[in-house]
Amino acid sequence: MEGDSELQDLYREVLLDYFRSGTHKGKLDPADYHSHGLNPVCGDEIELTLCATKDGRISAIRFSGHGCVISQASSAMMAEALEGVSVERAKELVAAFKDMMLSKISPEALPKELEAINALAGVRKIAVRVKCATLAWNTLLQGLNRPGGVFQESER
Repeated sequence: MEGDSELQDLYREVLLDYFRSGTHKGKLDPADYHSHGLNPVCGDEIELTLCATKDGRISAIRFSGHGCVISQASSAMMAEALEGVSVERAKELVAAFKDMMLSKISPEALPKELEAINALAGVRKIAVRVKCATLAWNTLLQGLNRPGGVFQESER
């Protein structure tokens, strides 16, 4: 059991590092897409901006807003994992992350691009916190799946 405690401490530290990091924070201007998400249960709020290349790859993702360590760290992890991948691959990775958070797959079964996400695996045990961890991912996925939906193409 001592190993579990050490691993939990490590994961807590990883989440705090992502939370404190300024990487991926802010807004892209101009941005190809803009989205807003809110978790009314706890008040976490996120705004995503995204730039994509002509061939459908995500070239940059930035987030702003406020929320707990889990929601903010998860947002940063998502941005890091999805920059450079195609929109279609991003959808697959979001689905895999959500499956892991809902305990449909184990953290070890996550695609290689999501290795850092293992730090969020412990959140699965606290149902109310799963919404915090998935806020950015759900906001992104809704927008990618609904043309003219949550993501609105920005005017350049």
